[in-house]
Amino acid sequence: MKVSKTLKNKITTRCDAFVDTLGIYRSALSFAIKVIDAEWSSLSACTTVKSVVPLAELLMHKTADNPNQRYGEFDKLFYKFPSYFRRSAIADAYGIVKSHRSNLSNWELKKAEFEAKGKTLKDKPPTLSYSHYAFPVFYKKNMFIRTGENSASIKVFKGGDWVWQDISFKGDSLKRLVGYKECSPSLVKKGRRFYLHTPCKATVTLCDKKPNEQTIIAVDLGLTNTAVCCAMKADGTVIGRLFINQPVEKDRMLSRLGRLKKAQQQSCINSKNKLPNHWRKINNLQKQIVQDTVNKIVAFAQKYGATAIVFEYLGKFKHPRGKTSKVQKLRLKLQHWAKNRIQDKVKHKAHSLGIRFSRVVAANTSKLAFDGSGAVIRNAKQDLCEFKTGKKYHADLNASYNIGARYFIGAILKTCPEKDRSQAMAKVPELASRTRCVLASLISLVKAI
Repeated sequence: MKVSKTLKNKITTRCDAFVDTLGIYRSALSFAIKVIDAEWSSLSACTTVKSVVPLAELLMHKTADNPNQRYGEFDKLFYKFPSYFRRSAIADAYGIVKSHRSNLSNWELKKAEFEAKGKTLKDKPPTLSYSHYAFPVFYKKNMFIRTGENSASIKVFKGGDWVWQDISFKGDSLKRLVGYKECSPSLVKKGRRFYLHTPCKATVTLCDKKPNEQTIIAVDLGLTNTAVCCAMKADGTVIGRLFINQPVEKDRMLSRLGRLKKAQQQSCINSKNKLPNHWRKINNLQKQIVQDTVNKIVAFAQKYGATAIVFEYLGKFKHPRGKTSKVQKLRLKLQHWAKNRIQDKVKHKAHSLGIRFSRVVAANTSKLAFDGSGAVIRNAKQDLCEFKTGKKYHADLNASYNIGARYFIGAILKTCPEKDRSQAMAKVPELASRTRCVLASLISLVKAI
């Protein structure tokens, strides 16, 4: 499996040419977007970017074999423009125009459906933007030459010409990425600073053990605790538990959200594009919560030599309605619950370490007791649950047991012979419905086969 990581190095060399280089590249990108949009009828037949680039170059760039191009003003506006930048701009422009044409086609189909029903579509048609905050790629050996671990030479527009500029940078090092291959970097501007974002690629072999030899980490994401994890073996034995929470960051986030709401009421502003200082602090706190959770989950998996990390399928939730303070607080938590971002980051980091990533159906993982006694009763804080037998247990830990059990039940039934599977289904009836399976079902299945 191919995986990638991006090294982000802050450029310490001060140079005004970086601003000019970005401006010229974005202007060339705007020109390429107009050309490709105007010639879309002839370029739309191309299925890949590699087939589009040479055709678009024939329309824009003058050569000995192509003296009469249709859009000759490109060479006049962008004199001595590097060929690699030109091809990169064409490739980006083709993706932008193709996306716009696809959105426009979907809008037209939606409009036709509304008209067939005698209704009027209120949505406005998508428009093609010619201005984009794109960043150029400096192709190795032609636009980028590394001269040391923290130094390189890149080609920039300086003094009216394209020249080589020596730069130095600091940040992530290639030494910690053993087995990764460095690709061409991009020049990225963040605020007033410039960075080199260098993608690095590698090929990783994921663990491929039989179900009875696996150890997994089952993770239940929640609002009370950020995540509750358990390490489980194929026979249902739980060999480790982990509770992850960031009470300080969460308290600060609620405080910041309260200040944001007050500021919006005072200034009558509801857009995210306004009040940037408030949103910057809120986003940084959320980023800290996500990154800390991901690091702890993956470290827990490495500690127990896990072969897979298992989550639930968590889609969109219906936000509760009401004006009470309790309902409003719950709505606020759901709006800023970064469940999908945590899963995506865990997936990427786990794959880079050779650990598999999987998800199971989320229905009834928290509602059913892991011992098979049936539905549970949650307390007011939603952190404890009571079984029908009178036993009280941590609600999220109970859900993590059921998540891990469903993963193993699916893996075992998929690999075992048809005869054994039929016998197991007869002895354990709840296996017919995966949403009714709990840890007790896994233990019964193991005994049955």
